[in-house]
Amino acid sequence: MSSKYGVFRTDAKRRKTETPSRDPGAMSGLLTGVSFIAGVGGAVALANSPYPRPGSEPAEVRRYFTENSRSARLSATGQLISTASLARFTVSVAELAGQSGRGSRGLRAAAIAGGGLAVASLATSGLCTLALSGRQGKEDESAATLARRGFAFGGPIHGVGFGVLTGVLALAGLRTGELPVQWRLPG
Repeated sequence: MSSKYGVFRTDAKRRKTETPSRDPGAMSGLLTGVSFIAGVGGAVALANSPYPRPGSEPAEVRRYFTENSRSARLSATGQLISTASLARFTVSVAELAGQSGRGSRGLRAAAIAGGGLAVASLATSGLCTLALSGRQGKEDESAATLARRGFAFGGPIHGVGFGVLTGVLALAGLRTGELPVQWRLPG
């Protein structure tokens, strides 16, 4: 099928005798995003002041978490639910990668490594946020240290692992034909 935007191919690699397998665990990917956004969005809505940015003064970080401990716990809860969902989703991506034909072992290993890093880093960030809502958030230095760690683990470190997992999902989806449509640019 073609259009003015390019050529579309559907189910290019699906085996003729194979029926599509449905993995209910794959829906955990949706829960991963929804729970994370609900936790962060709910925390922002409940907070009395804006979340301190990376590099904020320790007293500002302590003040935020002391005055907004309830919203911090909501954010941590969303992160930890998202972590559990992401762990399950990683299993689904690894299984799909294992069915992707030539090179599937390496692709499966990349899914496990990327997903494992994403899960561990998001869990660490959630636990840092939870700790900030308690005793450790009431002292300037420990609050600033935990906030920096929470940001590093939940931001750049998590982003690397999640990016690898997403890349594996895309490649395995193309190889197995599980992605419904592939779009190619002309040329």
